[in-house]
Amino acid sequence: MKISELTQFLEQYAPLNYQESYDNAGLIVGNPNTQITQALICLDCIEAVVDEAVATNCNLIIAHHPIVFKGLKKITGKNYVERVIIKAIQNNIAIYATHTNLDSVINGVNGKIAEKLELQNCQILAPKNGLLNKLAVFVPLAFADTLRQALFNAGAGNIGNFSEASFNTQGKGTFKGNNLSNAFVGEKNVQHHEAETKIEVIFENHLTVQILQVMPSNHPYQEIAYDIYPLNNAHQQVGSGLIGQLPVELTEEEFLISLKDKMNVSVIRHTNLLNKKIKTVAVCGGSGSFLLGNALAAKADVFVSADFKYHEFFDADNKILIADIGHYESEQFTQELLMQIITNKFPTFAVRLTKINTNPIKYLV
Repeated sequence: MKISELTQFLEQYAPLNYQESYDNAGLIVGNPNTQITQALICLDCIEAVVDEAVATNCNLIIAHHPIVFKGLKKITGKNYVERVIIKAIQNNIAIYATHTNLDSVINGVNGKIAEKLELQNCQILAPKNGLLNKLAVFVPLAFADTLRQALFNAGAGNIGNFSEASFNTQGKGTFKGNNLSNAFVGEKNVQHHEAETKIEVIFENHLTVQILQVMPSNHPYQEIAYDIYPLNNAHQQVGSGLIGQLPVELTEEEFLISLKDKMNVSVIRHTNLLNKKIKTVAVCGGSGSFLLGNALAAKADVFVSADFKYHEFFDADNKILIADIGHYESEQFTQELLMQIITNKFPTFAVRLTKINTNPIKYLV
């Protein structure tokens, strides 16, 4: 399998346009046409991971965090980022990252945390805006079913837990072709009236090209009349953080003990206990303090995340329990998630998890 085949699949699961503006997800080093010998999954692509890839005959590293966030003007090996790039290129190893785009899908990084905590009825905590378009296309009545199904097959009409959603109205279209026209119906230079259906469907904006590609082969007109509107609607399946409910209520002490065990952490930084039960849990892998307001608005009892600064703990204001479990700790099961995603699709593909703990933070217990 070529690198491009695997990355195209991963980008169907977590499209690159879901990533934040500061991010650098995607293929960072390597030729997409290279045949993969074996892939190595990690959270961070550090030098030791590249060494491990060399030792295990892996020519593709799939990381959560991009090794390159900012542009490199020189690559001389003066820091760990440049040394990783040099070593990967010298050993013909490609590096791919799936970062905030994987954070943003409902079955991504936060979905894995929710699974570990056994949360139910999970929803995106802060849905993203600006990811949706609406298509309105006009087609003769007899061709409406064919075109509509083609649009569905191309990815249009998905809203939350529903698929093949559309709105259809009937009316009358008019047109007059000139001498160069090759009209499906009507005569040249004569105005024609045709009964038509207006099909309206919502689709994710990264699907625009394939949506437009299916229309000519499923529409009889030489010139297809259509409109595409950008929508500001929130995408309920894409965004930051996740919120769900525990199967049973727990005391704060019981929850923190359970959290420590299920997330395999040695220490939890948390705010004052509020002497109330924990039922609704908000989570965000990695640095999630920017979502505290969303967790409060959603009436979460606890917010599990990482990288809270000292003064940000005060922002809980005795209204919510903050549980900071550490950045690496909150995302460590992303490696397991990537393994599951890939092997479910490609059961015989050679892929392994790194044996290196790449957490740069150590604890004296």
